[in-house]
Amino acid sequence: MALETTNPLAPNSLAGKRILVTGSSRGVGADTIRYFAAAGAQVVVNYRNKAARAEKIVSEITAAGGTAIAVGCDITDADSVAGMMATIQDAFGGLDVLVLNASGGMESNMGEDYALRLNRDAQVGLLDAALPLMNEGARVVFVTSHQAHFIRTTPTMPEYEPVALSKRAGEDALLARVPGLAEAGIGFVVVSGDMIEGTITATLLNRLNPGAIEARREQAGKLYNVAEFAAEVALAAVEPVPENNLRLVGDVSSFVAEN
Repeated sequence: MALETTNPLAPNSLAGKRILVTGSSRGVGADTIRYFAAAGAQVVVNYRNKAARAEKIVSEITAAGGTAIAVGCDITDADSVAGMMATIQDAFGGLDVLVLNASGGMESNMGEDYALRLNRDAQVGLLDAALPLMNEGARVVFVTSHQAHFIRTTPTMPEYEPVALSKRAGEDALLARVPGLAEAGIGFVVVSGDMIEGTITATLLNRLNPGAIEARREQAGKLYNVAEFAAEVALAAVEPVPENNLRLVGDVSSFVAEN
């Protein structure tokens, strides 16, 4: 599948870098991993249960001369995460960039606390499991939404509120680790964007709340598509870390500024 947006990363600019993007068998994660691979990185395509989809991306990358492996992992399961990190260590010898992209919480029959376990606890657990593989100069990127980042000051649609609250909790838990990461020479960036056209979350929200995406588009003026937002995530992994560790994508004027 060809990318709809020009790669923001220069060819071979990531040669020798080893990168894991969680939830990278589809959507924003998949396009982000494609950008990294096209820039010369050795990449890990992570999936939960869609092995064929992940292997297709790996085949696409390797056919283009890149290096990629697919690793299945339930990020809410510590043993599964440990197994993924062991596989990465064996295959690549370490990790230079960790992109915490996988999230959710709107799934049914996963338990009342699933959103919090996935969007907060699993994110911190992934970071802890990855740190032994990372050295000075490494980078961690956490992907979130404006609806989650600004949830304390700007209400969101009720259908998304549990996810937004849990993702903000995850952001806060990770930001609390910044001093320790800085001591180790590891950068940390939060990338926040509005609703993304074409994602499963946007599709679910529009199904639960018909017209939600159109209304948000009219209010924001523009909603990024998957490839456009993935380009911002990719850049967050290589550009200087913002002073406040936050990369806001697009117009945020419709959100109440935080105190």
